[in-house]
Amino acid sequence: MNEIAVPPGKDGDTAGERIVRLSDGDIHVVESGPTSATTVVLIHGLAGSTASWEPIMFALKDFHVVRVDMLGHGESAKPADGYGIAEQGRRVGAVLDRLGVRRAIVVGHSTGGSVATALATQRRELITAIALIDTGPRISAFIGNTLAGRLLYVPVVGPLAWRLRSDSTIRAAARTAVTRDVRIPDQIIADVRGMTYRAFIATSDAARAFLAERPVPDRLTDLGLPVLVIFGAQDRRWQPSSAADYRVVPHARVEILDGVGHTPMLEEPEVTAALLRGFVAECPQ
Repeated sequence: MNEIAVPPGKDGDTAGERIVRLSDGDIHVVESGPTSATTVVLIHGLAGSTASWEPIMFALKDFHVVRVDMLGHGESAKPADGYGIAEQGRRVGAVLDRLGVRRAIVVGHSTGGSVATALATQRRELITAIALIDTGPRISAFIGNTLAGRLLYVPVVGPLAWRLRSDSTIRAAARTAVTRDVRIPDQIIADVRGMTYRAFIATSDAARAFLAERPVPDRLTDLGLPVLVIFGAQDRRWQPSSAADYRVVPHARVEILDGVGHTPMLEEPEVTAALLRGFVAECPQ
C-alpha cells in the first residue's frame, strides 16, 4: 500500500486501501463507492479497525465511504504517543483533505464517536451531520471494566498480561461488547492482537479524559448539526439509559435497539445499516 490515489473506475467508483502519510503518524484508509456521491466517514471504536464496519458495508455501497484506522489501530502507525481524542480527530480531517473531500457525514462507534465529535468541532465547515453508535455521553455513564480489564491498568501486571494474552482471552473480553449470541469475527481478534499495550491504554485514557472534560451532548449542542444516535438497550459498556442524554441535543434522533449490546453493527447489522442509510439520505449535503 502507498499514498498514490486509487484510479476511479466506472462512473467514478473507487475501491482500495492506502496509507496516508501524516507528519504525526501514518494512517490506513479504505475507500469505496462513487466519489461523486455523498461521503460517509466511518470511525471505529477502541481496539477496532476498518474491518469493524464490514457487516453493514452492503447498505452503503451507493455512497462514497471512507473508513479510517485510528492511530494505534489496524494497519495505522502505533507510536508511543499522540492518542488524544482531539489529535485523532485532526488526523481524520487531514486524511479527508488529502482525499479531496470537502463535505462529509461522519459516523463513529463508541470511542470513535468521540473522535467524530472532535472532528466536527474542529472542522464545522467539513462535517454536515454526525451519527454516533453506542458512544458514552458522559464519564459517569461508564459501567466499568471486567476484572481482566482492570488488571490491564495495574503497573507491571498490566503490560505482562497484555504480552501473555491468548486468542481465547481476547475473544472472552470481546464478548462483553455484544449481548446476542453472535460469532466474534477472527479479524476483531487479530485487530486486538496487533495493538501495542501503549496504544490500547493511551486511547482508553484519552477517551475517558475527553468525556470528563465535557459531555458529548453538550459538544453536539454547540454544533447545530443533524445527529443520529443508535444505542443498544443491553449495552454492557455504557448505561443504556444514558442514551437519553442525547435527547437534549437539537436536531437529534435517538434510536434504541432492543436486545442489542454495545456493537449493533455486529449484532443487528440489517437494522443498523437501514438506520444509517436513511439518515445519510435525509441529511443536507
